[in-house]
Amino acid sequence: MRAYCPQIIFAMSQIIFATNNLHKLSEIRQIVPGNIHIVSLSDIGFVQDIPETSDSIAGNALQKAWFIHDIYKTNCFADDTGLEVEALGGDPGVYSARYAGPGCTYEDNVKKLLDAMKGVENRKARFVTVIAMIYDNKQYLFEGVINGAITHEARGSSGFGYDPVFQPENYSLTFAQMDAQLKNSISHRGLATTKLINFLNTGI
Repeated sequence: MRAYCPQIIFAMSQIIFATNNLHKLSEIRQIVPGNIHIVSLSDIGFVQDIPETSDSIAGNALQKAWFIHDIYKTNCFADDTGLEVEALGGDPGVYSARYAGPGCTYEDNVKKLLDAMKGVENRKARFVTVIAMIYDNKQYLFEGVINGAITHEARGSSGFGYDPVFQPENYSLTFAQMDAQLKNSISHRGLATTKLINFLNTGI
């Protein structure tokens, strides 16, 4: 059943971020400049879940972006992120958000990951974010990747998701131990968002 679509007029400097994740929304808003106003799903009264049934990170991002675009008929973007651990064959990957099962918490996912990595010497991992942008009825993809390693224990209280156990390459801190400015300047989501911003600043 199609969601009710209120009559909303969007300014050219406004764009919908198709997410219900408040942590992602906060990070994106910290990164984008003031000339771009990010409108959340809650801002437009959209509360239902968006399907994520693709077997790839890019596929999920595109699915979410087109879902909202088809309802509101306006420019929008969505993202999907995966943590890919080399020793686990790239898992949890596209299933990162629900690694520990339906209804799991961030803490559940971190615990399952640390349990899976017990006794594993190869700790190499990478975070991948793909932002899918639907602009003037055309789709664009912006990818951000950062390499790092899985720590042996959770460290830090900032951030969200796997941040307490991901230590970026060439840094001694986990994402959860970094302040927002540092994390956003080097993170997978920060890199992808910078590419999005460059596009928007030329397209708006």
